[in-house]
Amino acid sequence: MAADPLADVLDTAPLAAAPAGTDPGRGGAARVTAAADAVEGAVIGLRRWFHAHPEASLEETGTAAAVAAQLAALGVEHAMPLPNAVVATVRGTAPGAYGQDGTARRRVLLRADIDALPVAEDTGLPFSSLSPGLMHACGHDCHAAMLLGAATVLQANRDLLAGEVRLVFQPAEECSQGARMLVEAGVCDGVDAAWGCHIWSELPSGTVSVEPGARMANADWWRVEVTGTSAHGALPHRGADAVVAGAAIVEQLQTVVSRQVSPFEPVVVTVGQFHGGTARNVIAGSAWLEGTVRTFDPEVHARVPLLMKRIVEDTAEAFGCSARVTDYTLGSWAVVNDPAVTEVARRAAREMLGEEALVSYRGSMPGEDFSEYLFEVPGCFVFLGCSTTGTDHCWPQHSCHYNPDERVLADGVRLAAQFAVDFLAG
Repeated sequence: MAADPLADVLDTAPLAAAPAGTDPGRGGAARVTAAADAVEGAVIGLRRWFHAHPEASLEETGTAAAVAAQLAALGVEHAMPLPNAVVATVRGTAPGAYGQDGTARRRVLLRADIDALPVAEDTGLPFSSLSPGLMHACGHDCHAAMLLGAATVLQANRDLLAGEVRLVFQPAEECSQGARMLVEAGVCDGVDAAWGCHIWSELPSGTVSVEPGARMANADWWRVEVTGTSAHGALPHRGADAVVAGAAIVEQLQTVVSRQVSPFEPVVVTVGQFHGGTARNVIAGSAWLEGTVRTFDPEVHARVPLLMKRIVEDTAEAFGCSARVTDYTLGSWAVVNDPAVTEVARRAAREMLGEEALVSYRGSMPGEDFSEYLFEVPGCFVFLGCSTTGTDHCWPQHSCHYNPDERVLADGVRLAAQFAVDFLAG
């Protein structure tokens, strides 16, 4: 393994030196901005450390330990409800933050996901992944660093907080399991609102989309198994070719979108894997396909698996084979922003980045298990632009070349911290 270019980053506890308690006479937004500016370099350094040390979903123990070490250096109260998850608490000291019984007046949850993807990195960055076949290709390294930055800002300015901030460093977003695990562990108990932020390659750096309604899609996963009859490759009439039937199924599944659903409703049906046969001179006796479905509308979400079942079975039969959907898993549900909480987030974005930074974005078909928190409490999910055309910062999420613009990390710190301040003041 190559030498670690960032071996000493965590040992130096860079966020421990964040500025504390500036002039209380200054406005809260000015103080948040100053504190975020002060930790920008440290946040970038932490992001690079996380990037160099990716961990797969459900295996993020090293990442969680690194987060916990940073929080300990900051003096932030925290716990690990799971070996790969960290939940921290910043207790406000503004007047009325807690009642006489010690109960927080209000409590807001800020969440960052921390897992990486099974992608072989090809960026050439000096802090490239040290784990072959694993890469932070979706920005979760940035999310973890930004939330640590927000923890620093909030811990240093507790007198601005009229309540309590719960910071959740969540594993296993990419496999749609982590949020549910933490909800079951009680992270939403007593919470009044939730915040999530994703740096997003579909938006230019310096912009942010903070809008109510549907933001990310229902994400489902499926598997189809095809059974035919094997035979000599030179005697195709003696068998029933599962590969040919599977190829027809691939083609016919596209009619779910083009002919079975209203063109006004966005739907994506993707076949991501197709495997069949055992040898080049044998008619395949079996094949299998796997893929994903993305939808927004609840009725369409319910209809698609029924449409797929009919198409899969009828198409295979037409080729003398049989097929069935052996697995259809509801992954993550649509992320739908609450209007009232989103308005608080928009005001915070306007305060931090200016009116010109707010842009309209119609939402996106990828899934996000932040929806699990929104089943429990109202909340807002924000897209923070990180793309610059004509540079190395233009690659999409999940690309092996993915390299988001690090200049936006301080913006992410400001947005999360100011949202927490503003929501708790409401």
